[in-house]
Amino acid sequence: MFPLHTDTTPGRTAIIDGKSHLFFSGFSYLGAHAKTAFREVFEAGLDLFGPVFISSRVANIRLSIYEELEHALAVLFRQQAAAAFSSGYLAAQAAIHYAQTKGEVLYAPGTHPALRLYNAVLPAMAHEQWVQQTITLINSKPDHTFVIAADGVNPLTSTIHDFSWLSAIERKVMVVIDDSHGAGILGPEGEGIVHTLPLHPPVRYLITASLAKAYSVEGGLVAGHAADISAMKKLPFFTGSTPIMPANAYAFLQSKPLYAAGRNKLQLNIHYLQQQVAKSTLVHNPFHLPVFLLQPAPHHPYIDQYLLEHDIIISSFAYPNPDSPAIHRVVVSALHEAFDLERLGGLITNYSITNYEL
Repeated sequence: MFPLHTDTTPGRTAIIDGKSHLFFSGFSYLGAHAKTAFREVFEAGLDLFGPVFISSRVANIRLSIYEELEHALAVLFRQQAAAAFSSGYLAAQAAIHYAQTKGEVLYAPGTHPALRLYNAVLPAMAHEQWVQQTITLINSKPDHTFVIAADGVNPLTSTIHDFSWLSAIERKVMVVIDDSHGAGILGPEGEGIVHTLPLHPPVRYLITASLAKAYSVEGGLVAGHAADISAMKKLPFFTGSTPIMPANAYAFLQSKPLYAAGRNKLQLNIHYLQQQVAKSTLVHNPFHLPVFLLQPAPHHPYIDQYLLEHDIIISSFAYPNPDSPAIHRVVVSALHEAFDLERLGGLITNYSITNYEL
């Protein structure tokens, strides 16, 4: 799809060339960014702290809300401690640069670029094959030889990765998981992939995530063992970077009820859209994520254009390279209403049985 330009941040809808379109793209899965209540607490945070904290996290003057935020993140993600960063990308880079000092990094297939070192080479094999190879390799070497790096959720394939296989590892290993698209969505409290991770003595976790994807907060985190987080806070990724905007920290801490309500509404919306597209063979969403992968048949591959002609915008772009085939996805949020989902579902079902052409 060619780029579409807008002058306002989309919510349930997006304005393109003065015309309103239903917006099923992007992220902010819980929809907080478009909620008046969230904007009010964010503005209250601006009034309290201003737009930026004018000192380093390791300077002699400290802002206490950062410690409050990190304690809340550690509790949410079931870890001993956490470190907050100004972006999810910075958090992931801090995590993987620290982890690579603990062993040779073994990347899972398709690991997000944010969690890769600059010279990373991803394995070109099926995920199941990589799992078996990784278990064998780790178990054949001494403790602390390797680090595993993987995504918790792949939003491009609408997949939640299974980590139960970590229970077969017999050597001590660090596992770094980027859970940007699971945090806030998965688990009863929005704790993400950690609610499915095995508690296995040889394995210690380092969880990293963006706070923007679900929580509408521009920031990131790394959570894990207290010793690991303490060591990370001595590295330039933390000491030399501008901290997360304090108003964002304040908004996150004040919005727990809003996030819980958004998570409930999101789950209802996912379930309802699944019902609406049940008769379509084009939709792939086996893990009940807010990302519905659309797989157009070869004889009519233009579902993005078809929906755009009906004033609906979906996620559609080439990946992993600019000349790669486009990936078409419907991204549902807590902002959508039942009649939005009915309209979208009807169009997808109709498209699957028509001979639409450009």
